[in-house]
Formats: sequence, C-alpha cells, structure tokens
Amino acid sequence: MSNNNELGSVSRRLQVEHAQAMAEQADRHAVTLESILAVLRSTRLEDRASRATALDLASAALIELRSTTDQQLGTMLEPVDGAFARLRTDLRPLARFGGLDVQFVEPPTGGRALPGEVAHTARAIVRSAVLALVDQEEAKRVRIQWDCDGLNLLIGIRDDGQGEISAHDDALRPIAERVATLDGDLEVSSTTGWGTSLDIRLPLDPPAEAEPLEDSVNFSPRERDVLRLVASGARNRAIADQLGISDNTVKFHVSNLLRKTGARSRGELTAIAASSTRNRA
Repeated sequence: MSNNNELGSVSRRLQVEHAQAMAEQADRHAVTLESILAVLRSTRLEDRASRATALDLASAALIELRSTTDQQLGTMLEPVDGAFARLRTDLRPLARFGGLDVQFVEPPTGGRALPGEVAHTARAIVRSAVLALVDQEEAKRVRIQWDCDGLNLLIGIRDDGQGEISAHDDALRPIAERVATLDGDLEVSSTTGWGTSLDIRLPLDPPAEAEPLEDSVNFSPRERDVLRLVASGARNRAIADQLGISDNTVKFHVSNLLRKTGARSRGELTAIAASSTRNRA
C-alpha cells in the first residue's frame, strides 16, 4: 500500500512539474510570437531586414522548443490510462469527420506509468497506423488495444480492410522506424478480405549498455593491444610493425581473439572490437 502511495505522490509531483514547464514554455513562445509580430509591423525596418530578423527569432524559438521537448520527454511520466485517453482525443476528428468506426479497448488502470518518450511515440505510431490502414486498406472499422505488462507497452491494431498490407509496405515504414528507435518489435499479419493486424511491443526501459568487451573476457595484455589495433582497422602487417612482433604472432593472437569472443571472422571481430571501444568511450 505504501508503494502505491509513493508512486502516486511521485506521479503527482511530476505532473505538477510538467504543467509548470508547459506554462513557462507557453509564456516564452508567446513572447517570441509577439516579438515576431512587432518586427513585421515595424516601420523602422525595411522588408528584407524585418524578414531576416523574424526568421532569426523563429529559428531560435524552434531550436529551444525541440530541446525543451526532448528534455521533457526524457523525464516525464504518464499513467497508461491517461496516455490512452489522449490518444482517443487525437483520433476523435478522424472518427467524427472521416466516417471511421474506431473501437478502443482500455488498458488496465494503475500499474507502471509510461516514460514520456514511450507515450509520445506510441500515440504517433497509432495515429500513423490508423491513417495507413484507412488509406491502403480502405478500412471502415479499426480496433485499438493497449496493455502494459510492467516491462513493455503492448499495442494491438486491427482493421476490417482488404488485408493486403505487409510489413514491407512503404506505408508502414515510418511506423517500423519509430518502433526501432525504442528497440521494440512490430509484427504484421494480413488475411485477404479479412483485414490486417499490427502487434507492437515498446520496451519501457532503454536497452542496457553492453559491458565493454575487455571487461567481460579474460584477455592477456598483448591480446588487448592487438584487439585495440584490430578495432582501429589495422591489418596484420601494421599491427606487427607497431607492436614489434612477427606476422605469425599477430595471427596467433587474432586466432585467440576469435575463439574468446565467438566471432566467426576477422570482420566480425573488428565490428565487436569497435563497438566495445565506443562503449568504453
């Protein structure tokens, strides 16, 4: 019971902080718009100068907006039912004016809140998917379901269209890209004449960073030296010259590195080593 109270308190505090940030952001952009209007109305500036000044103000405001939005999405939490309610509001014009029957299956209340980036991306994915199904499948009815298992947001979308869309369809490419940015999964199944189903999994936590290779595998000091040079793209002759050893010794160390890392080729070893070097950096 105390854990639920603590979660509720944290959620309320974050909502208050988010509301304050949004109010401050609205004030800043109101000032920006007023400044742009003042510049455009000014009789002391010629047209070219006023346009240039207005463009500078607008560009600076857009950069600040994107930066602020990224920061807010990284820290904000949304209850899953609240995020779903916002989705319903987003799709209301399509249902009202587009003649589309949108059926919503509510997610369970309570439980873990969604990170802001996940909630924002999930709504964008569903909006894009609904539009794609309507345009490509001539769907008249779409069923949208959200669920949360504590680790992932699970999204199900099904239409009553022609059932001819596939995972490789260009209309779904933006959706697949958004899912990939969150390290999620997208499955598409279609049955001709019966419609298409999209099943999407979005992890709530970012993927764990891989442990640097040199910390997870027991290398000798010389093997570490060879691995570092392999990661840089150096060939055996260059490695031998730099370390003052023979080509055969380099080949011996590379063979041991392949065995210890499980790499099947030198190219794969190079990729693994380079990735480990980036993680360490």
